[in-house]
Amino acid sequence: MANLPFSYSIRRNPRISRMRITVTPDKIEVVAPPKVAEALLHQFVNDKQQWILQARQKVAGNNRPAAFPLPATYGEGTPIPYRGGQYPLRLVCHPNKRVKISFNGELTAQIPAHLPPEAHSAALKPALVAWLKQQARQHVGQALERHTATQQLIPQSVLIKTQKSRWGSCGIHNDININWLLIMAPPEVLEYVVVHELCHIQIRNHSAQFWALVAEHLPGYQSQRQWLKQQGGELLRYGFGLMG
Repeated sequence: MANLPFSYSIRRNPRISRMRITVTPDKIEVVAPPKVAEALLHQFVNDKQQWILQARQKVAGNNRPAAFPLPATYGEGTPIPYRGGQYPLRLVCHPNKRVKISFNGELTAQIPAHLPPEAHSAALKPALVAWLKQQARQHVGQALERHTATQQLIPQSVLIKTQKSRWGSCGIHNDININWLLIMAPPEVLEYVVVHELCHIQIRNHSAQFWALVAEHLPGYQSQRQWLKQQGGELLRYGFGLMG
């Protein structure tokens, strides 16, 4: 136990026939049959060390506040994730027939004056989705301008899409797809995905050569890649909740 980066307790249970490990926010516990030697228990924990560390990290992550809290309704003051920040939505009555979204340091929604308050949320959600997609298209375009000239990584086409489990893709004819939900992530994360797919134009696999090419464009890409691993699932959940 002394050489492990965590402590654990042992509990004997006569009703089980195999050893198991449980990881909770408060403790790590080894549950074992009564006759299993203690040395064997310690060896079992040592062998499972990497799994335990990953399980503990996952449990800790599940207990932290959501980075992208999904609101029950959308209205005045609702925080909207955009470009790595959370912006309270500001509603302004307007004679427009449709909801219009704008951003100038704060996120504003012009609401048709005839629309009753109970209808605001249902009207705001599709307007926000359309606006965020438009913003994604604009910022992806800017990222492309910064990186396509280098080593002639020029895509055949670029589409902003809704993708359930992928942040981007590059087809066999160099058609690139980018998930619009990335507009809610920090700007450097969106840029990383664009660069990642551009580099696939030259190198189709994820070899060391591929990652070296990514690093030529973005020397700190590892932190953006890690952000997606840690926050990507929550971002997807928020995005599909917004569209639902």
